[in-house]
Amino acid sequence: MDAAEERRLLVQGDGDHEPLLLPSQDASVYTGDGSVDIKGRPATRRATGNWRACFFILGTECCERLAYYGIATNLVTYLKIKLHQGNLEAARNVITWQGTCYLTTLVGAILADSYWGKYWTIAVFSSIYFIGLAGLTISASLPALQPPSCLGSVCPEPSLLQNGTFFLGLYMIALGTGGIKPCVSSFGADQFDDSDPTERVKQGSFFNWFYFCINVGALLSGTVIVWIQDNSGWGIGFAIPTVFMALAIASFFSASNMYRFQKPGGSPITRVCQVVVAAFRKWHIELPLDASLLYEVDSQNSAIEGSRKLEHTSELEFLDKAAIISSTDAKSDFSANPWRLCTVTQVEELKILVRMFPVWATTIIFSAVFAQSSVFVEQGMVLDKRVGSFDIPPASLFTFNGISVMIWIAIYDRVLIPIARKFTGREKGFSELQRMGIGLALSIATMVSAALVELKRLEIARTEGLIHENVAVPMSILWQIPQYCFAGAAEVFTAIGQVEFFYSQAPDAMRSLCAALALVTVTVGSYLSSIILTLVSYLTTQGGDAGWIPDNLNEGHLDRFFWLMAGISFVNLLVYIGCAMRYKYKNS
Repeated sequence: MDAAEERRLLVQGDGDHEPLLLPSQDASVYTGDGSVDIKGRPATRRATGNWRACFFILGTECCERLAYYGIATNLVTYLKIKLHQGNLEAARNVITWQGTCYLTTLVGAILADSYWGKYWTIAVFSSIYFIGLAGLTISASLPALQPPSCLGSVCPEPSLLQNGTFFLGLYMIALGTGGIKPCVSSFGADQFDDSDPTERVKQGSFFNWFYFCINVGALLSGTVIVWIQDNSGWGIGFAIPTVFMALAIASFFSASNMYRFQKPGGSPITRVCQVVVAAFRKWHIELPLDASLLYEVDSQNSAIEGSRKLEHTSELEFLDKAAIISSTDAKSDFSANPWRLCTVTQVEELKILVRMFPVWATTIIFSAVFAQSSVFVEQGMVLDKRVGSFDIPPASLFTFNGISVMIWIAIYDRVLIPIARKFTGREKGFSELQRMGIGLALSIATMVSAALVELKRLEIARTEGLIHENVAVPMSILWQIPQYCFAGAAEVFTAIGQVEFFYSQAPDAMRSLCAALALVTVTVGSYLSSIILTLVSYLTTQGGDAGWIPDNLNEGHLDRFFWLMAGISFVNLLVYIGCAMRYKYKNS
């Protein structure tokens, strides 16, 4: 018996017993989105979900992100100092690894939506994550697993075992963090019933504070953990993130009885393929003029486990052929062969994915801009790191990104939304697409700011005669603060808006998958950035030139690379505006 059927019996009785609850009482006691508790019973509003459960999910995310950024923030430094990699190789390795972290989100999303559900997917991949962190800590702690230190300019190459141990742990982390990433945000949003207007507003606020917690973890990593890694050793510097990952797992499981669960609806990939196959099988059949003649089940819920029905839309009409009831279908059991006949809801799932694709594609460049974090660190390494009596690690400048994010989240949630609500009449103030567009514009400002800093740095290098010396120039590293602040503001608008957009527009049984698709833009953006770096290196080193990004940045033109990214981002913004203006929000 599913949750909807149990609710019906509670209200109507079963023929032999009196009804236990009046309909109005049922609506106020139970959630309206089909969620269940950990024992599979209909979820009650009072005992499950809402902020009481989300506090534990937010704590989990904060600890997990501290663990992730405790590795990612200073990884380029470890690769250069401990594994003796050059600027370009280290930057490419970091970008590729970060891309893989987000590519593996598809694995976790498909397992969550199809078979395991979000809760158990998080449990499994958290364990893999923890093992990877432990392996990385061992690699950084045992001298036998590290190459000898450099002697002057001679730096021994790491052995196959040393490289293998380090990168095995690193890519287990990529699998673990990718597996849980699309599930944690959507599992948290599942704690709010989006059929209830009050809880729907809270759900929008949840995404803001979810990202706030991400940046609390990033802030602590960019300050305390980076300092420990640079001053107390990499072994303890990697051990601390491992401990925090253990705390994340403990926080998540401690509130299991409070959570609301959405049942997995079967493989979304299979359902998409069924629609395509069924539509092509009936390509020669004319669509009925009356859309109500297309196939849909009669029950209140859709035929897809854990999913509500979707209303028919008139676009992409070819796909509607999958729901035409042919004479052959009419003579047989309609649900017998979903490769021949699909419901309207199943067809609409695919339509939603197709409609979201242009928006998805235009956020890739945004992710490519944010993949330049390792290049920002390399820029900081040739600036004056002394502030008073302290030497500031270049990677710790990410602190200002985190501070910017936290300030802008508070401003957005408490100031901008109420003001915008008065003008737009929307519950959330701005639409998700408007919010994302503002962030794309701010990402251009990020690249322009970085380019202006580099122009000034190179000017000082020429004035001081340091062009051919691989040393820091007498320009304070604090000049990088504006580019990190612009980046933080852009994240608040685009990154959070993107997660909220893909969750709210996703079909019920595809929410983890759509969250993963949003995150995969980080992967594609990272790989695109890696390709751009490779092409820039190849094209700008022709004829024996040093190129834009040589090992000695004083001989290069890193500013031109930043201007290139700003130009690409501007063109992308124009394309995005066109896609956003044509987008039609889903009907449910």
